[in-house]
Amino acid sequence: MVDGWYHVTARGIERRSIFADARDHAHFDELLEETVERFRIVLHAYVQMANHYHLLVQTPEANLSRAIQWLNVSHVAWFNRRHGRVGPLMQGRFKSVPVEDAGWAYELSLYVHLNPVMRRGLGLDKTGKRAEAQGLRTPTADEVGRRLQELREYRWSSYRAYAGYAQAPKWLTRSEVLDRAAREPGKQIARYRADVQDRLTMGVDPVWKEQARDTFALGSEIFRERLRHLTRVGREIAEPSGLHRRMEWEDIKKAVAEVVGERSLLRRGTAGKPLLLWAARRYGGLTLRKAGEAVGGMDYTAVAMAVKRLEQRADGDRALKRLMQQVEAKCEM
Repeated sequence: MVDGWYHVTARGIERRSIFADARDHAHFDELLEETVERFRIVLHAYVQMANHYHLLVQTPEANLSRAIQWLNVSHVAWFNRRHGRVGPLMQGRFKSVPVEDAGWAYELSLYVHLNPVMRRGLGLDKTGKRAEAQGLRTPTADEVGRRLQELREYRWSSYRAYAGYAQAPKWLTRSEVLDRAAREPGKQIARYRADVQDRLTMGVDPVWKEQARDTFALGSEIFRERLRHLTRVGREIAEPSGLHRRMEWEDIKKAVAEVVGERSLLRRGTAGKPLLLWAARRYGGLTLRKAGEAVGGMDYTAVAMAVKRLEQRADGDRALKRLMQQVEAKCEM
């Protein structure tokens, strides 16, 4: 769907691990960043577990399948090459469940972020979760404390960014979900942390949990019926309408040249080339390798470094920030 929200999950074949160590997890973070930039999806929340992952994403360009397929293929290629294995790693195609809007996505984000503590050692296996949700068992203060501590220390999810324990990466969008926590921005993070603690103390609402189990859609009955109707009549909203198109390389060059001047476009020591690479990634969807080739043969790692340095410098350089804003304005016309 155009601008649709989705809960995406993918699992290892035969429940095998798809992350063997911290480097695998860190590289998956890098792939998430690349997926956001390349396919212009919006990533609202995520968690990486040993043998599966969850994403909460929004698709302004109705390109979920292409984005997640690229993510999975890239991860499998990395994992197999690094660990000397061959063959499939993922259990078939990923699963995606449409989500009605940010209101429904809020509770889903809590579910995603709670995954690292959903295990028997913390009293949250299937039996324990059911007992707490039905009010048959109340966790002790010590149990809740250990659950919260593990969540705070778990590095491979967006929870630490939501709860204010770590800086949010630029490729993670928190605002729409946190706006549902509290109206006042200064209270949103504290409210989100409190809601997490509530779920770890009183359990998940059984009604919501039953809806979340549904593999068809998460939302109101009106929303679900609309999706059923589209499925019955064979319709699929597959292409974006009224969105900015991907720019061609020559158009990107022209836009940047109009800001910095033709002579400065590829000259060493100027902002021209880094701006061109940044715009190519952001508005052209070029891979690091393709962007490097487009500027005359530049290693993809050097491209990544150039773009990151540009963004970091812009935080404290008003003149450079203005140049980037001018390029943005021309590319978004």
